[in-house]
Amino acid sequence: MPNEQGEITRALLAASEGNEAASHQLWALVHDALRGLAHRVLRGEHHPQTLSSTGLVHEAYLKLVDQSRVEWHNRAHFFAIACKAMRQILVDHARARNALKRHGRKNRVPLEEALSLAETRSEDLVALDEALTRLAAFDERMAQVVESRFFGGLTAQETADVMGISKRTADREWRRAKTYLYRLLEMDE
Repeated sequence: MPNEQGEITRALLAASEGNEAASHQLWALVHDALRGLAHRVLRGEHHPQTLSSTGLVHEAYLKLVDQSRVEWHNRAHFFAIACKAMRQILVDHARARNALKRHGRKNRVPLEEALSLAETRSEDLVALDEALTRLAAFDERMAQVVESRFFGGLTAQETADVMGISKRTADREWRRAKTYLYRLLEMDE
């Protein structure tokens, strides 16, 4: 894995400089990892309109390579941005489903429901996204932990690695964020 991390970082840096071959190499290096993240995020989704793991990976990757203004620092930075891209894609799809179903009516849900993506309806995902945006205004790191764990499908250790914090800190921030989000979602019901 350390060798793979170095290869990804080298490919990212070369791709940021416009090296087309490095962009292709990067795709080959990160495709399986992104697909695994997407699979974990989408596991249990039962909506026929929901993206497949492959669809989510391809949409996320298109967002990532289209980021000409981003200066990739390393593998961790890439996967942190990938989690953000997956969040945007999932929420955009949820909003589109909501527009078709309800024509704009909002429903608020308890955090337990919103955090169980396998049972999440599109309204729940949008409510969670709105609460997460409010959390980010209060504490950006807590919001990044939720984004990595929930929308990126990362484990606690992977989240810690991506964010450059200890696993213990990632676990603590995850617990704090869930409490904060629960309160936000309860207030909005």
